[in-house]
Amino acid sequence: MCLQVTGPKHRNVVVLTLFCVLGVFGISFYYHYEIRWTPVYLAYSVTGNYERPKTITNITNVLHDGAWTIKSDGRLGNQMGEYATLYGLAKLNGHPAYITTGLFNWLAPIFKISLPHLQKSVIKRIKWRHYWLHDWMSEEYKSISGKYVYFGGYPCSWTFYHHIRKEILREFTFHDFIKEEANAYLEKLKGSRKNVTYIGVHVRRGDYVHIMPNSRKGVVADKGYLDKAMAYFRDKYQEPVFVVTSNGMQWCKENINNSRGDVYFAGDSNESSPVKDFSFLAHCNHTIMTIGTFGIWAGYLAGGEVIYLDNFTLPGSPFLKLFHYDAAFLPEWKGIPADLSPLLSAKPRQ
Repeated sequence: MCLQVTGPKHRNVVVLTLFCVLGVFGISFYYHYEIRWTPVYLAYSVTGNYERPKTITNITNVLHDGAWTIKSDGRLGNQMGEYATLYGLAKLNGHPAYITTGLFNWLAPIFKISLPHLQKSVIKRIKWRHYWLHDWMSEEYKSISGKYVYFGGYPCSWTFYHHIRKEILREFTFHDFIKEEANAYLEKLKGSRKNVTYIGVHVRRGDYVHIMPNSRKGVVADKGYLDKAMAYFRDKYQEPVFVVTSNGMQWCKENINNSRGDVYFAGDSNESSPVKDFSFLAHCNHTIMTIGTFGIWAGYLAGGEVIYLDNFTLPGSPFLKLFHYDAAFLPEWKGIPADLSPLLSAKPRQ
């Protein structure tokens, strides 16, 4: 059926109607994008009721009291680092902290975070002082000036927030339905074991297999590293259970020694959702990580012993201008040096 327009009055009516329809659509889209949008992978992995942090839509109080916030960048581990850094710096400097829609959408479906959420419409009305952070705490960060500060960077160092560890762990408390699912999964793995000790194993591969040797002059974890790390826990605990998560699960199944039947690949031996992977790791007793912020945060939340891949770059790596080993890994964590021989024996690229 076609709509016939026979005169100027009818044209005006049609145009007005179209504007109304588009207006309603636009408001609906804005509402869902601003308030309800969730990162794609979260939409498939987080399904449950949870209490959301307060959303700020009125700019009056913000203008009066001031506001510090931080840019949302990267994936889950980066988002957690940004949140914790903002929390720590704002508290240290005595300013109210707010999170952006990006951080809200990443973290609120997973954790019981408390920092209020600033809508984009409010953020756009504030004249911010943009402040870039490097990835470790510096003396000048203890006295940052500005009533409205918008941090940038990829901070994920314990040096920003470890002095308030209890508060950070409270912020990153999982929603009950996620916690229950993780505990039920681990209980299922227990089987008939009486003295089980869970060790979460995160193996970062994916894009890092190419990024590390080509851009960062470094390596990812190899079979030898994982053998040593797992041997440490097998020698120490009577009935260890290794829960392996990875974005390269096929490689893990081919290279991790499971001759004792104590290794389980999370997600029925396939790559499961990152949220489930993370919750499984965080609810284990101890952690074996390779590289990346995902594994760092899993170890931090688990709270037991953490073994990490140490010295995984050549001394002259450009990555070391951005990354400090001692700022990334807690002093009590145990590092196993990486095997850099593949880099040393590689032929220079033409």
